[in-house]
Amino acid sequence: MRLRIAVQSKGRLFEETMELLNEAGIKLNNIKRTLLIPAKDFPVEILFLRDDDIPQAVATGVADIGVVGENEYVEKNEDAEVIKRLGFSKCRLSLAIPKDETYDGVKWFEGKKIATSYPHILKTFLKKENVKSDIHIISGSVEIAPGIGLSDAIFDIVSSGGTLVSNRLKEVEVVMQSEALLIANKELTAEKKEILNDLIFRIEAVQTAVNKKYVLLNAPEDKIDEIIDILPGMRSPTVTPLATKGWCSVQSVVEDKRFWEVISNLKALGAEGIIVLPIEKMIL
Repeated sequence: MRLRIAVQSKGRLFEETMELLNEAGIKLNNIKRTLLIPAKDFPVEILFLRDDDIPQAVATGVADIGVVGENEYVEKNEDAEVIKRLGFSKCRLSLAIPKDETYDGVKWFEGKKIATSYPHILKTFLKKENVKSDIHIISGSVEIAPGIGLSDAIFDIVSSGGTLVSNRLKEVEVVMQSEALLIANKELTAEKKEILNDLIFRIEAVQTAVNKKYVLLNAPEDKIDEIIDILPGMRSPTVTPLATKGWCSVQSVVEDKRFWEVISNLKALGAEGIIVLPIEKMIL
């Protein structure tokens, strides 16, 4: 028995999903031009689909679970369960208007034509804001619609904002934030739930290690209490005596964002022989 995972067939979400699965020990053979591929040493198989087909595939049982952008999950409104927020492929869904227009609030969109590939999300937002607009559903390059006279504004995915700038548009309202989600069919068997739990365990071990470093150092015994205060481990640092009297070896984990601050403080307390190692996996 294998757990079938629906994955986007191309693009940034595909690349980041495959990287996560690889780090979690899910190894695949050549994936080019193949729709369904079994993993080598773990009971899963990967089904490659268009991103907007994944919510329905999971809801109907064509796939057991799927990795999909939150934007597509909310837009399709299918009956699938969100299992885990994955924290990558982040973007936002925003309203944008021509650069030279003066924007004075959401009421600007009253009576305007808005081009989008996300009509459900947009309708929900406009209803909440009590704004009536003409929604023009379009696939492909939504951002060109105002420039060719097809619409007055657009509602689309924004990452860096560079595409808006190149089309002389400006972002005026962020409607929702989006990231990759792990979703599941609500009728998974007990056997498939067990495989899913094992997969989640592996994913969390990979994600826990992100942006963390393992630090080993030598420190004077009379400074250990101060060092422990600035160098916490997952519970507490590991401290062991050295052969040299009055010195200890200390091991701990440090987040990247605090790394240089912590190292500077350690040196000020007399720490020596500081070794920093990357962490591949971390089991809590």
